[in-house]
Amino acid sequence: MIRCVLPLLALLFSTSTAAQPVEFEDCRISAGPGMRSVQARCTTLARPLDPSGEVEGEIELRIAVVPALDLAPKPDPLVPLAGGPGQGAVQFYMAYRAAFGRVRRDRDILLIDQRGTGQSATMDCELDDDIVEGQYSIELTIEYMRMCLEQLPHDPRFFTTSIAARDLEAVREALGYSRLNLYGVSYGSRVAQHFARLYPESTRTIVVDGVVAPQKALGPEIATESQRAIDNILARCLENAECGERFPEIDTTFQRVVQTLTDAPVEIEVPHPSHGRPEALTFGRNEFASAIRLLAYSPETIALIPLLVHEAGEQRYAPLAAQYLMTTISLMDSLSLGMHNSVMCTEDAPFYESDTINYDLLNASYMGPLQLEALQAICSIWPDGPIDDGFKAPLATELPVLLLSGTADPITPPAWAALAMAEMENATHLIGEHQGHGQINVGCVPEIVADFIEAADLSSLDTQCMERSFVMPFFVDFSGPTP
Repeated sequence: MIRCVLPLLALLFSTSTAAQPVEFEDCRISAGPGMRSVQARCTTLARPLDPSGEVEGEIELRIAVVPALDLAPKPDPLVPLAGGPGQGAVQFYMAYRAAFGRVRRDRDILLIDQRGTGQSATMDCELDDDIVEGQYSIELTIEYMRMCLEQLPHDPRFFTTSIAARDLEAVREALGYSRLNLYGVSYGSRVAQHFARLYPESTRTIVVDGVVAPQKALGPEIATESQRAIDNILARCLENAECGERFPEIDTTFQRVVQTLTDAPVEIEVPHPSHGRPEALTFGRNEFASAIRLLAYSPETIALIPLLVHEAGEQRYAPLAAQYLMTTISLMDSLSLGMHNSVMCTEDAPFYESDTINYDLLNASYMGPLQLEALQAICSIWPDGPIDDGFKAPLATELPVLLLSGTADPITPPAWAALAMAEMENATHLIGEHQGHGQINVGCVPEIVADFIEAADLSSLDTQCMERSFVMPFFVDFSGPTP
């Protein structure tokens, strides 16, 4: 594999972009067709495809500014950095914009679709949905990924975090902002940490939510962390009076469903989420795992898991199958597969250490080794790109950092945030009890984040309200929780 290392090229980039005139025009942004839109100011910024200049070509970054409500805004905007990897910032912000409402009172919201996502040189390809969910053999996975590589509009090597962080600095300079307040969720937390590493003088505050510690490689622990989260969810159901009475053996039922669908997938018809017409579907262990895994991301959908597992235990698979279809369609619509692979195959897969992977736990999990094996297969042919020296080291900084985690997070547990804090001298870690992946929309967290960004000070934060954060009660039937 070709592995290149980017030196400190910040001055080169700033010189080449600062002179570019930036002209905004009125626009409306939304999370997608048919979704509610809001007014913004939009522009684009040309960037070199390959910052080293060895490969010719340019791409355009899509930029949208949702202006502050105050006519004299503060000079440092909030920059939401989306997860995935592969989701665009505009789409993410539109889904969670209410959580940033107070910040927007006196600060612009600066949205940049990271290169390869959204409308910034999107790196996507048309593939059979099943292959993304891992339904084919390793050989066919590789074949389909070769087809994907042939479809991509740009060289996939140049869509990594190391280059994207420099894009963000170029945008800051071109737009004339003094410093940036960064909010990064999930993979976006990796981008935020690396930007602050390269450009501390351009960073004012950092909020990282569902924290990906730089030392961690995403992949080997996804299945085992998800199993841990599911075990805790089912145990909490059994400890709850209403849920435990309604589903007294839900943990045993879960294991039985996994084994049943492993032995013999079922053929069912469910209404397609997009058009409502019946859709024939083979529903086996992999489909079950895909549905359950994403249900475990948020407290609202966690509340449904015992009921849906119970239904599957009674051989009523349609509710979970419908959930599987919805999540598959949502992922295909929101994530750019090419950019996702470029990040994972540069920043994660090369750092897998077989001797540290607990294959016994992996094989015993409800997801099994499928996802890890699929990632390894994809990255066996996917070209890796530039990655900076020190990229995998914890961020050493005196900047104020607020870290957010949930105890029920199925992919980035609180322990990852603790790892990320190793060299941070001015950081606070807040943990939401029974909360999932991403806290920005939970209870009083938006107010805490707004207070932090306003003061750039952790010492004055009132965080006691997090103890009162609402956790959705478990559904005991399809009418909802017991009153």
